[in-house]
Amino acid sequence: MAITLAPLPFAQDALAPIISPETLQYHYGKHHQAYVNNLNKLIDGTPLAEKSLEEIILAAEGGVFNNAAQVWNHTFYWNGLKPGAGEPQGKLLELIQRDFGNVAKLKEELAAAATTQFGSGWAWLVLDDGKLKVVKTGNADLPLKHGQTALWTIDVWEHAYYIDYRNERPKYTQQVLDNLLNWDFAAANLAKSA
Repeated sequence: MAITLAPLPFAQDALAPIISPETLQYHYGKHHQAYVNNLNKLIDGTPLAEKSLEEIILAAEGGVFNNAAQVWNHTFYWNGLKPGAGEPQGKLLELIQRDFGNVAKLKEELAAAATTQFGSGWAWLVLDDGKLKVVKTGNADLPLKHGQTALWTIDVWEHAYYIDYRNERPKYTQQVLDNLLNWDFAAANLAKSA
């Protein structure tokens, strides 16, 4: 079964001006598509070709892992973005208040993780042993590989922000956290983990 590029959950211009259609054209249309294409070439004719993306991630190393994880990470990232995303509610809000004190503190920790990740990588809100935590991973690494449940992520590879923000990763990070964080997606991931 070939791995496919999942459709974006929004129109190409829906995230503007925070994330421009041009960035999506390159980030989704070129980078994400390349990971899908590379992964399919790498697994073609192997037992991994019959596995799910998550099974490939957990079984693979090297180039297969890197491409599989980047396909998964990017699909997850796109689903975590939503214009006018509002505020967290219900169980998610309760856990944020329990584990961080308030939403502002959680956003501070996410911003710190995103801006201090050396080189390329990701900052994540995860559920780890019943507790919400902020973690960061380098390159293609992801919480799934560490027994954690990903609830939300922000991509801090340069291709995520360089067209719109040049080298200003902190500005990009803050704009996403303040305007595009899809709390419904994070809450749905939390509910699935129960």
